[in-house]
Amino acid sequence: MIRRKKIILSILSIFLILLLTFIFCIAKENSNTSAYSIVSDGLERNYRIHIPPIYNESEATPLVFVLHGGGGTGKGLERYSKFSELSDRENFIVIYPDGIEKHWNDGRRNVKYRTHTENIDDIDFISILIEHITEAYNIDERRIYIVGISNGAMMSHRLACELSDKISAIASLIGSMPEAILENCSPSEPISVLMMNGTEDPLVPYEGGEVTVGRRKIGKVLSVEKTIEYWVNHNDCSTTPEITWLEDKDTEDGTKTYYKKYTNGNKGTEVILYVIEGGGHTWSGGSQYLPERIIGKTSRDFDATEVIWEFFKNHTKE
Repeated sequence: MIRRKKIILSILSIFLILLLTFIFCIAKENSNTSAYSIVSDGLERNYRIHIPPIYNESEATPLVFVLHGGGGTGKGLERYSKFSELSDRENFIVIYPDGIEKHWNDGRRNVKYRTHTENIDDIDFISILIEHITEAYNIDERRIYIVGISNGAMMSHRLACELSDKISAIASLIGSMPEAILENCSPSEPISVLMMNGTEDPLVPYEGGEVTVGRRKIGKVLSVEKTIEYWVNHNDCSTTPEITWLEDKDTEDGTKTYYKKYTNGNKGTEVILYVIEGGGHTWSGGSQYLPERIIGKTSRDFDATEVIWEFFKNHTKE
């Protein structure tokens, strides 16, 4: 009987610990983050907004959009990227918008997702959302930024093509410019660009070509180098980059990283490419969200979220 009571008490203790942990995580996740919707192109569009506790409505505050990858959500990327935690420390507002049925219309052709077959106007959605947020909060309109991963990264390039008058800089992770949008990409202003790509990405090939998920081919992208070349030329940056190798902090992660920085662009713009040798379809410094055999290796040599914000801080629209 005594043993049985001990077992029951142990089970109840474990359950209580798990319950408290769950409540803590939910509270932490929802702290200062709220979910809203807005109508764009006749569709109800959802987004999450994170307001840092140190936000002061009397001070103009930077605004960062974080775009999820195909099959993802804004809520999921908020947890994964940790941009909300960083915003609490650095004082910027973060928006996590949701694509229709978890995808963005980044301009690729021969893609069967609803966003592409129905030509969902995601440019209009982000543009309206920028206007809506700048009316509701004291936003520094010279410091509006876009971060995107995978499908979101491809979307960030399309936004740079079409909304350079509103966006100060983009950061593109494990994605490059969709081949189909190159012909009509004509930004009205220079725009700073940061890219981070793994050379062994099994989904979005570093050398360009078909994006693949399993056996499915879902549109073509330019190579990473061609994408960089486009933005360097558009911004009129120096064509000879500064090259810097990062310290190989984790010698067992199977990756090494260097970055190429193209400076002296118009209006202070620059283009930077982080080349993660041996890296896969992953967020550097983030968790290995799927097995290596599916998405490749994750670099532990730097924190992508921190690097992105440092890049953004250096670029204010003139």
